[in-house]
Amino acid sequence: MILHDYKFDPKYSTSVAYFSMEFAIHQSLKIYSGGLGFLAGSHMRSAYSLKQNVVGVGILWSFGYYDQSRNEDRYLKIEFIRKYYYFLIDLGIQATVKIHSQDVHIKAFYLPPNTFSSAPLILLSTDIEENDFLARTITHKLYDAHEETRISQEIVLGIGGIKVLEALKHSIDIYHMNEGHSLPLIYELYAKYRDMKEVKKRVVFTTHTPEQAGNEEHNIHLLHKFGFFNGLDLADVRTVMMMQNDDRFNLTIGALRSAKITNAVSKVHSKVANRMWLHCEGCSEITYITNAQSRRYWSDKAMLTALDEHEDYALVSRKKHLKRILFNEVANQTGKMFDPEVLTIVWARRFAEYKRPGLLKHDFARFKKLMENHERPVQVIWAGKPYPLDTNAINSFNELIHISHSFKNMAVLVGYELDLSAKLKQGSDIWLNTPRISREASGTSGMTASMNGSIHFSTEDGWHPEFAVHGCNAFTIPAADHTALPEVQDAEDNKNLMDILEKEIIPMYYDKPEQWTQIMKTAMSDVIPAFDSGRMVHEYYTKMYDPQLGSDLVHLALASASRGVNLPHPKDAGSFEL
Repeated sequence: MILHDYKFDPKYSTSVAYFSMEFAIHQSLKIYSGGLGFLAGSHMRSAYSLKQNVVGVGILWSFGYYDQSRNEDRYLKIEFIRKYYYFLIDLGIQATVKIHSQDVHIKAFYLPPNTFSSAPLILLSTDIEENDFLARTITHKLYDAHEETRISQEIVLGIGGIKVLEALKHSIDIYHMNEGHSLPLIYELYAKYRDMKEVKKRVVFTTHTPEQAGNEEHNIHLLHKFGFFNGLDLADVRTVMMMQNDDRFNLTIGALRSAKITNAVSKVHSKVANRMWLHCEGCSEITYITNAQSRRYWSDKAMLTALDEHEDYALVSRKKHLKRILFNEVANQTGKMFDPEVLTIVWARRFAEYKRPGLLKHDFARFKKLMENHERPVQVIWAGKPYPLDTNAINSFNELIHISHSFKNMAVLVGYELDLSAKLKQGSDIWLNTPRISREASGTSGMTASMNGSIHFSTEDGWHPEFAVHGCNAFTIPAADHTALPEVQDAEDNKNLMDILEKEIIPMYYDKPEQWTQIMKTAMSDVIPAFDSGRMVHEYYTKMYDPQLGSDLVHLALASASRGVNLPHPKDAGSFEL
């Protein structure tokens, strides 16, 4: 079957299968939880825009991640509601994988490129009549907390994904593992080639997090019993994976040892990842390709027009209109009426301890004074999804809801998915990002905020150091000692955050509106092309999939320069998107 409805650009003809546990393609297709899915979604959009020979392989989650609403007391309510997608096409094929020595049947569904302007997507489901109830539950919930279900999901994605591609007779040159969840595909390839050198030629790996929770581990005997290694003898697994004595199997290390090359997702993350895996015997080189997001999808078109035409009045007017749209959502959810003339700060992303959603209120007396300042007021909005079984994160979310009852200018929103994320980025003035330094691999939400004139205010982690010029296109919280105790870091970061907010940001917003507008414009201009996903997906081809392409482009540029012809340098690949 021909999966692509477009003709490939010749320089992107290498066939790539991009395996990811989640894809945020469109609000209506709820098969994502957060940043990893947002990144994969932008990758598929730009692969489509640049006419690349890429197909996404994921899972059709029957209940998605979860639906976020409110209980009667206004606190977080977690619901699992079955989803139906009539715009997906049943490919009419099935594959079978062995899970715990039992046959599990997989049906494949197809998202055509022209549905949401993305590279084609193949989504796998075990929730079909051919399976018993237990097998059907494998693809019910994204990131199921049950360990054996989670392992089964990874077998379905990795081994099942390859078997479906083979059933479709879709030839693949490069298998891209977006995080380690699809690692079982390695053992399906090994069964074919019986040589890890041959497998490595065909596999690349992206690692996304320095967090322990993101580097999944399981008992090797449990994995073997469930079929994670595709029937490979355990002694052979230990030999192939270079782990003779350890019974804890780390998926990230397995992927590092199975890929020809690995990439971190920012310059800072590259240093952290190389330090983390410094003593990993047999691991591939770790380079970096900084994450990016699709300008075409995320940017408000009227703001872009005003920016391009140098119409400051139109830009400011449009921003206030977008604030009103966001504030309608605030009023709908909370009954509070926010003012578009007031400086609006948003913290919105996954609720995780290291991201510190509550840092702004760490010194509560100072926070209260900020919120009760009527001469130079601020409005603050929080949003994001805690993991449904992370009690601490849920408590943090609910604590903010409790505090918000005391302030008319504070809101906590639910339903944080693609559409709400866009409203928050387009309708905010400040996009606050507060991870502990070295803990955030990339953090792409600030990119799409900057695309919409929301100024990124962040610690020096993830993508921010590659972009930010303090007071010019962003604001930066000075680095605390990231080796200090967490409570010491939090106190120092909070003090620095509040000092900048009170002494620089608020005075500039109210007293120097022309300077504020200039920062908005600079942020919108500077974020492109370096942090547009057109640059990113081109870089994957030149660094990871087909290094010869990168070499050819360099030689072409040098040859042209010798003839007096100026061609775009490969590092300026962001322009390809637009």
